[in-house]
Amino acid sequence: RIEYFPGVETWFGRLNRYVRECSRGTMKLRHYLVSAGLAEILEGARIKKHFTRIYASQYFFDHHERATFPSVVINDTAKTQYLFRINKGREKPEESINEYMPEAERPIPFAHMLYMGDGMTDVPSMTVAKKNGGHAIAVYPPDAPRKIEECRRLAAADRIDYFAVADYRAGTELDRRVKLILDLVIARIRFERERHVFRSGL
Repeated sequence: RIEYFPGVETWFGRLNRYVRECSRGTMKLRHYLVSAGLAEILEGARIKKHFTRIYASQYFFDHHERATFPSVVINDTAKTQYLFRINKGREKPEESINEYMPEAERPIPFAHMLYMGDGMTDVPSMTVAKKNGGHAIAVYPPDAPRKIEECRRLAAADRIDYFAVADYRAGTELDRRVKLILDLVIARIRFERERHVFRSGL
């Protein structure tokens, strides 16, 4: 019964198709959800099927199905570790991300990431994404002047690339700005591939 912002339920399919068409089928877009919210709630969301993986807070339930204590707690700083999990391809909780991995061997470079956040718990992750060559967009609900001011401060501090109202329909400011970043990532990947071919032939 979750009510989504306009365009959310068609957002994933449209962006997947956009990347597939712009890259002529050579690239694939992945969606991840990193939330301080409860996994048990997110598991019931209609849009769950679109995510490669969902990371969220969890409770341990006893034999009476009662939530007795938190088994996974995701807060603002804990969110950043999941970016490194995605970056290194160590996406399962039991996999360690502490070992050194050369940048060239990481499956999803930060430069190919776009982090979208809607609250202050997202700020450290936005900063990590930006400082490592990735991108960040803040979204805010309509008619929320306080949120707009927060977004302006983040933009002034260069912690995000853009901010936009949370309207996910085709043709909106958010849609246009996300596609602009995707265009840049696609162009960067093409450049890197061509440079690799060029250097291999030297």
